[in-house]
Amino acid sequence: MQITFDAELVPWDSNPKMILVALPTDDSDAIDDVISHVGGFGSVKVKVQLGGTSWSTSLFPSKELETYIMPVKQAVRKAEGLEIGDTASITIEVVNI
Repeated sequence: MQITFDAELVPWDSNPKMILVALPTDDSDAIDDVISHVGGFGSVKVKVQLGGTSWSTSLFPSKELETYIMPVKQAVRKAEGLEIGDTASITIEVVNI
């Protein structure tokens, strides 16, 4: 399953040094409908493409936002010239289907 979405980069409330994006709730619901395995903390493994940068990471469920959130590491933000508050176009491929 592959999903492309636009999301704003925001700091995580618990640790402002960690920068996250939140998936649109419709996409989050679609992921829930097809995954067969979740990891620790309800994580879902994904491959990510953001601009010219690709990497593997996990989505994590956010009860507060009622969707999945995904960390965007500093190396990716730097390579793509992104800062907090910027909106990025992101493509994810769910690995644990």
